[in-house]
This record gives sequence, C-alpha cells and structure tokens, in this order.
Amino acid sequence: MTVWQQLLLVWILAAVAQALAWRWQLRNRNAGIVDVVWSLGTGSAAIIIAITGSGSALPRTILAVLGGLWGLRLGLHLWQRVRSESEDGRYRALRGRWGDDQRKWFAMFQFQALLITLFSLPFLAVAANPVGTWHPAFVGGIATWLACVFGEAVADRQLAQFRADPANRGKTCRIGLWRYSRHPNYFFEWLHWFAYVLLAIGSPIAWLAWSGPIVMYMFLRWLSGIPFTEAQALRTRGEDYARYQRTTPMLFPWFPKEDR
Repeated sequence: MTVWQQLLLVWILAAVAQALAWRWQLRNRNAGIVDVVWSLGTGSAAIIIAITGSGSALPRTILAVLGGLWGLRLGLHLWQRVRSESEDGRYRALRGRWGDDQRKWFAMFQFQALLITLFSLPFLAVAANPVGTWHPAFVGGIATWLACVFGEAVADRQLAQFRADPANRGKTCRIGLWRYSRHPNYFFEWLHWFAYVLLAIGSPIAWLAWSGPIVMYMFLRWLSGIPFTEAQALRTRGEDYARYQRTTPMLFPWFPKEDR
C-alpha cells in the first residue's frame, strides 16, 4: 500500500469507530469515551500501518508491538475512569454550552478520528524503514518507549490512588511525580513520541516521525490538554489549585517553589 492508502484506511476505520463511540455517548451521556477510542484507535493504527508498510520486518514488528501496547494501556486506563466515574469536567463544560446538539457532538467525535490519522504519521515513517538489522537507534527507541510508558503509568496510578480516597475530594494531588510537575502524565506521553523518531532513523521519510512530538506538544501545551485540564481544575479546586500552579512546574518536572 502507498502511504496515502494507509492513511485513508486508518481514517475510514477511525471514523467508523468514533461514530460508534458517539452512539455510545448518546445513550450513556458520557463523552469521555472519545478519549478511550482515540487511544485504542491510534494504537490500532500503529498495528495496521506496520502490517501494510513497505519497510523491513524488524522495524515494522517493533512498531506494531510498541504502538499497540501503548494504545492498549492508555485506552484501558481511560476506560476504567469512564465506566466508574461521572463525565469528565471538560466534557460537562462542553455539554453546558452545546446542550443536546448532537451535530456538534458528532463533529467533535469525527474530529478525533482525524486526529488519529494525524498521529499516525510517525508510524508511516517507521513502517517504511528499510533497515532490517538491529541498529543502536532501535535500541534507543525501545528504551525510550519503556521509560516513558512506565513513567506515564506510574503518574496515572498515583493520581488514581489519590482520587480514590474520599478524604482528598476537592484537593490537588501533590504526591509522587505530581510534586514535581502539574502534568507528569502529559510529560511522559509527549516524550514517548520520540521513540518513533528513533525507530524511523534510516527511513526515506524519517522526517515525518517528528510530527509526533511536535504536534503532541502543541496539543498538550496550547490546545486540548493543559488549558482545558487546568481550567477545569481551577473551577473545582479554586485557590488550592492556584497555589499548585504558583509552586509546581507546568510540564517539565523540577523541584517545587515556595508559595509567596
């Protein structure tokens, strides 16, 4: 398959999956399912592109395993939250503005299908890599993936344990990695995309892999990640979260400052 055919296939499957997710949202009134399907869909895209790619078997196999496992872990983690908690505050705020206008909700879900396609670009670079023997960059890519997925899983686990304690309702998590970054999960999520940059070294379209960390940083920092999350945190935790903002680095981990 050509890269355009691969992208078309990914988009069609993602659009169908997000349409089904929209129907689920229609019945359950919980738009958080869109994030679950985005994660599982992007991981599935890595597998599809690895299978249909033109490169050597080694980088395509690594891509299928790493990309698939990343999407599965994140998707299952988000599903646990969706099925056991009320709708995420970000989507409740949207529901307050959009109400039951399902045209807007459907458009939002289909936009996420387009994002699955966009975040598949690094996978194309890896799947086209002709290098068929072990390369130091492959080892570096696997090591980067392991460190980042482990770090993100730890951050997710620490936050889940904090949120599960009723005594912490209305408080801000400052335990573990959350003491050094307001969004350690986002930090490791962003960093994980550099694994595909390393896996793409030797590919004729290796430059395409850089779209992963660049686009992910843009979305996390300025578009749908940190701005929405922090606005919701300020609505629900007020001054406690404002103090957290003043003392704790936003994304890149570092030691907290004293509040003055």
